[in-house]
Amino acid sequence: MTTLTTAPLAPLIERLYAQADASTSPIFNDISGEERDRLMHSKTDYLELYTLLKDLWLPVSRDTGNLLYMLARSSNARAIVEFGTSFGLSTLFLAAALRDNGGGVLIGSEFEPAKIALAREHFIQGGVSDLIEIREGDALMTLASDLPEAVDLLLLDGAKALYGDVLNLVEKHLRPGAWVVADNTNYCPEYLAHVREPANGYLSVPFADDIELSIRLG
Repeated sequence: MTTLTTAPLAPLIERLYAQADASTSPIFNDISGEERDRLMHSKTDYLELYTLLKDLWLPVSRDTGNLLYMLARSSNARAIVEFGTSFGLSTLFLAAALRDNGGGVLIGSEFEPAKIALAREHFIQGGVSDLIEIREGDALMTLASDLPEAVDLLLLDGAKALYGDVLNLVEKHLRPGAWVVADNTNYCPEYLAHVREPANGYLSVPFADDIELSIRLG
């Protein structure tokens, strides 16, 4: 029996995925495909984009959530950083692993206050709020300081154009053997080029449809 597969977390995750599947964003749906693509690749308009997405849950898939739990659990992770908390589904998978590893801290980042408020409710309902610190604001500022000395896992699932910038902030804290999981990497070729270059200190492989799974070598 694990934290992930038992109450209160297991039924909560199922309920939240049902809510995520039912969520809509009429404003975002009215944007042309060309404009969406521009915003997804922009390093200057990402706050505008994610304001438009404030009603969408944007969760990782169930399989990706289970992968996050497996990576954090098998590596005995005690310190995790997450870029892009949204309503907190991915956070719940990671926090479950921390609980089953005996404790730790997960530092998340999210700039939309309404999402943070609801995510915190979910963490309380799941019984893992004591493991989670959510920092409100632009991650380029909130993750620029006061991180754990050794980070075991970094999840990148916020504004895709900023993956490289956020990695740069956290990189010096990544211990050898730390995992870096990046979701929706089809929008960030510069990030992929960085982690796939062995000289930069990573071993990296594409995983599933658009996940990049990387391990810090040193």
